[in-house]
Amino acid sequence: MAPAAGTVASSRHKKWSDECRNLWRVAGPVILTGIFQFLLGFVTTAFVGHIGKVELAAVSIVNGVVEGLAFGLLLGMGSALETLCGQAVGAGQLQMLGVYMQRSWIICLATSLALLPLYVFTSPLLRMLRQSADISAVAGRYARWCVPQLFAYAVNFPIQKFYQAQSRVWAMTAISGAALAVHALLSWLVVARLGRGLAGAAVVGDVSWWLVNVAQFVYLVGGSFPDAWTGFSRKAFDSLGGFVRLSVASAVMLCLEMWYYTAVLILVGCLKNPEIQVDAISICMNYQLWTLMVAVGFNAAVSVRVSNELGANHPKAARFSVVVATVTSAAVGVVFTAVALAARKQMPRLFTGDDVVVRETAKLGYLLAATIFLNSVQPVLSGVAIGAGWQSLVAFVNVGSYYLVGLPLAAVFGFKLKLNATGIWVGVLIGTVLQTVILFVILSRTKWQKEAMLAEERIREWGGNVELPHTQETGPSESTAAPDARKGPK
Repeated sequence: MAPAAGTVASSRHKKWSDECRNLWRVAGPVILTGIFQFLLGFVTTAFVGHIGKVELAAVSIVNGVVEGLAFGLLLGMGSALETLCGQAVGAGQLQMLGVYMQRSWIICLATSLALLPLYVFTSPLLRMLRQSADISAVAGRYARWCVPQLFAYAVNFPIQKFYQAQSRVWAMTAISGAALAVHALLSWLVVARLGRGLAGAAVVGDVSWWLVNVAQFVYLVGGSFPDAWTGFSRKAFDSLGGFVRLSVASAVMLCLEMWYYTAVLILVGCLKNPEIQVDAISICMNYQLWTLMVAVGFNAAVSVRVSNELGANHPKAARFSVVVATVTSAAVGVVFTAVALAARKQMPRLFTGDDVVVRETAKLGYLLAATIFLNSVQPVLSGVAIGAGWQSLVAFVNVGSYYLVGLPLAAVFGFKLKLNATGIWVGVLIGTVLQTVILFVILSRTKWQKEAMLAEERIREWGGNVELPHTQETGPSESTAAPDARKGPK
């Protein structure tokens, strides 16, 4: 009996190890890509900070509000491809990936046009929100110079989801890294050396984002995707209605999550004498943002794995991927949580020398640690939802958990009970706990065989015309999904 038991344990260990490798092959490059693209804006802000305080404030507002809104919406719209392309890859219908990407380009570019007035009328909109007249005027000029970036986002996100679905992620990581290096060099030359000011900083950002797009498109048409990209097609204009519905659901789901913690800053800003508490919350959010990038990598990885396996009619393998991704991301989250707890008194000094702010930030350390741990699990569950096509359902869960429970409780604790920033964060944390619990309940009741059948129907409805084999699985090791993923990224 011992040898048999040892064989079973060895087989389980191999399955777990193989799935971990599949996850990290996508998650690692996606994490690096996210960091590189985040640093594009960081570098711009750093150079603008040497121009003047008004310019720095204006760029911060545009990056955080105007571009943040556009970035979130377009990223969400493009995320519909994670469901469709991933399931098509699993089903072996690679010829549809290029068509899906073109449909997403059409929808995202149309969304960019709808968002264009936000950039054109940034200045009067900020004045309506009672922002400083000087900052509003400068922010308005900077936003108009950044319009090319708006359309760059619309092109970038669909092509990146196209790459991710096929686990060809190292290419976009290398391109983003090279673009960051060029961006830093151009920013130094144009802003610091030539003194072109805010306009120069914006133009450099435009050039850098379009450089990413051009490089990715050259790699696309250069023969690296012979089956998935066969050129532009009129089929891109077919089935746009269903594509729009899924894209909007993806955008709503993602934006509700992104805006939730932005609401924390808004609520804290409404407190009496909020300066110190806003500074403390901002420092915590900054650290949380870096840890969240790791979780977002697992979000993308589990989305790819689940969609691939469902498309290949391997429901047991999809379920196994969910378990491995959740446990792995949670383990990484435990490390970040431990660091946050251990350094809760020292970490704030990286951002400020004000002892009062340091003390207030340290008081929030326990809540920050709890949030970091939850946010190591929650994005993975959202990634499962994207891979399986549950965006509409999760959007409703987010509305209920975040906006009907979390934020009202935050307002009560923060203002009515006078717990200030701590109370606001506790209320928000309760909303996140509720959302995570609901998603776990949904997962525990999921019939994965039914999800595989729905994936097959989705592929047929939107152009696959595929006869998928109804094979009986015996375990995750029988997966044949995503041939490129099993070979490893290129």
